[in-house]
Amino acid sequence: MTLSATSTGAKRSTRRIPRADYPVERLRLANGLRVLFAPDRGAGVVGVAVHYDVGFRSEPEGRTGFAHLFEHLMFQGSESLPKLEHFRLVQSSGGVFNGSTHTDYTDYFEVVPAGALERGLFLEADRMRAPKITAENLTNQVAVVSEEIRLNVLNRPYGGFPWIQLPAILFDSFPNAHNGYGDFVDLQAATVADCAEFFETYYPPANAVLTVCGDFDVTHATDLVDRHFADIRFRPAPVRPSFDEPWPTSVLEVEHTDRHAPSPALAIGWRLPDPVADLSGYLAFVVLASILTDGESSRLHSAIVAKASLATDIWASPGLLGGPLDARDPDVFVLGAIHSNDVPASAVIDAAAEQLAVLADDGPGDLEMRRALARFASALYRDNDGVASRTRSLGSMELLHGRAELLSELPDLLSAVTPQQVADAARSLDPGRCAVLRVVPAEAS
Repeated sequence: MTLSATSTGAKRSTRRIPRADYPVERLRLANGLRVLFAPDRGAGVVGVAVHYDVGFRSEPEGRTGFAHLFEHLMFQGSESLPKLEHFRLVQSSGGVFNGSTHTDYTDYFEVVPAGALERGLFLEADRMRAPKITAENLTNQVAVVSEEIRLNVLNRPYGGFPWIQLPAILFDSFPNAHNGYGDFVDLQAATVADCAEFFETYYPPANAVLTVCGDFDVTHATDLVDRHFADIRFRPAPVRPSFDEPWPTSVLEVEHTDRHAPSPALAIGWRLPDPVADLSGYLAFVVLASILTDGESSRLHSAIVAKASLATDIWASPGLLGGPLDARDPDVFVLGAIHSNDVPASAVIDAAAEQLAVLADDGPGDLEMRRALARFASALYRDNDGVASRTRSLGSMELLHGRAELLSELPDLLSAVTPQQVADAARSLDPGRCAVLRVVPAEAS
């Protein structure tokens, strides 16, 4: 069935969902640091986050896991503060802190009482200026990261599934295909000189976004940012290469044995439209994912889990790590499932392909569209209600997409997605041009 422009437009007007505004103000320092201010007077707390434009995709060949290792090193003290002092200063003020490494960025943040804003800014400026990179700290953190890999990947059922194994099937180039958690040999081969070069290249102010969000006065915060960040030495931001590569032209399939998995699992990966250059096309897959697997009444849950009993769990999402809009191009649409030993993976794949074909031919219903948009908006508002999440979301949107305002605009942009766009997105998930990862329990292999 072809959806007419008239019916599509009429449906769109009934699907408009409420919008939450997260206004921002901008500042750029002479050293290139981009600064976002997102005041929320009365919040009682303030978030400080720094997003650096470097992630798994930018780490050197032969140094898998290096971006994540360096994130750990940034917590090991600085030229002016000893190890653990950052922790003590945040926690003694009643605050929280953390950092995380993603496909295309690494972020660091703390949330502290509003009166401790200067402390948070000082701490981020301090390690942006000169982290303490020593042989002792490096050896210690290689051991910490190695143990994290053992805990979260090697000794856990479905560890790293599918974000570690699937890219190696779908992609050919090292930046896109390699294991971002890291190989033990590569981690142990890292040197202090490697770390110093990585910091010099990827951690200049010009390669970062500083976000201040919460209960503060913009004029006062501007003075504090200038006081603590303006004298950090300028270094040019690295030129980010294109990581694009050809789309698959056939089925690329690999079987992975998991000695801890109680049941088989599978993940199918397809390339997505560029989330920056083709945002509208990308957002159609956000809606599609919700229609396919969000809630027990969704298409794949209903057909594959509830009715056919082919899988015990099934899910779909744009993005391998961090969810939708958390990476630049190339990004991946993932369909995953866990199924019993007596069900072949091909049966689950064929059943999913059948549902995708129906959706491609007939398009989604208006109720499905409204439900998907409501679920997305609800999750967006819930996730960003807290200052910690909002600070990080604004910073990542600014870094990856050039517009922190996108966080406020997403509900309207999703409301503008048409049923025909969703049908086209479903049609593009060609079962003959994808990557298939099959996880097999050791006793079944």
